[in-house]
Amino acid sequence: MSADFWAGYLSGAAGILIGNPLDLVKTRLQAGKTVPSLETTTTQTTAAPPPRSFKEHFDRSGTLVRGTTAPLLGYGALNALLFVTYNRTLALLDGSSVAPTSFLNVYCAGAAGGLATFFVSAPTELIKCRAQVSTDHAASSWTIAKDVWRKEGMRGLYHGGGITSVRDAVGYGFYFWSYEWSKQAMSSPDDSDRQTAMKVLLCGGLAGIVTWASIFPLDVVKTRVQTQLLQPALHIDGDAHPLLPGRSHGKRLNTLQIAREAYRSEGAGVFFRGLGICSVRAFVVNAVQWAVYEWMMRLLQQG
Repeated sequence: MSADFWAGYLSGAAGILIGNPLDLVKTRLQAGKTVPSLETTTTQTTAAPPPRSFKEHFDRSGTLVRGTTAPLLGYGALNALLFVTYNRTLALLDGSSVAPTSFLNVYCAGAAGGLATFFVSAPTELIKCRAQVSTDHAASSWTIAKDVWRKEGMRGLYHGGGITSVRDAVGYGFYFWSYEWSKQAMSSPDDSDRQTAMKVLLCGGLAGIVTWASIFPLDVVKTRVQTQLLQPALHIDGDAHPLLPGRSHGKRLNTLQIAREAYRSEGAGVFFRGLGICSVRAFVVNAVQWAVYEWMMRLLQQG
């Protein structure tokens, strides 16, 4: 395997370990109200329960690491695939992946990398979000994955894959563009190793914030699409939609219907719910990820 593969893999895993608690908070804020468990939804599709308080959402010590398994295994591979595709595409478009001359090429290479991660990103995001949103304490990433596979097969694991791929293409385009732009703007030939390291942390953190700010509404809709199985019944055009697969009197809503219903019931602010906590997480996680990536690339290339 190439150096950028392993550097990407390890930096992705490090980011998940650091950022999962804040990611859990973001996902639950995005998803809105949920019913107690998968088992409850099969027999109870009446009125939605009252909103749970923050304390009720995080009432156990294991809650803040919920949903870590799927992204820890998947995001390392996703990040490796992302950086390998980005570097190869940028080298093809710009002639060099080390010192690109065109920020448009950087954006296009980042978007290509985002699209390439679809095969890993879609099922990983679905399992992670459902594990984080579920209030069934017995639910884990593994049990949720088995349940989805048993009921719906491979197609179920890629539910919401369309909006996930759009989110990733747009987001990772801005991710690499903002990192490369800020890195070139801040770098100086006279920088010491310590100054270079601090600037990598700062540029990585800023890239994370820019990325999430650019795609946050898409991510809110994606989260609701992938977790609608755990949501109370919605009423569209006067008809109840329990959102449970396999039931003759209900059906899942598509991406546009989810977005319209969210706007109708909660207003435009719903598409930015959780952006504050996400921005904090994005700065910390991506500062660490880029620092680990740059350090690993230097170490592996020297080796």
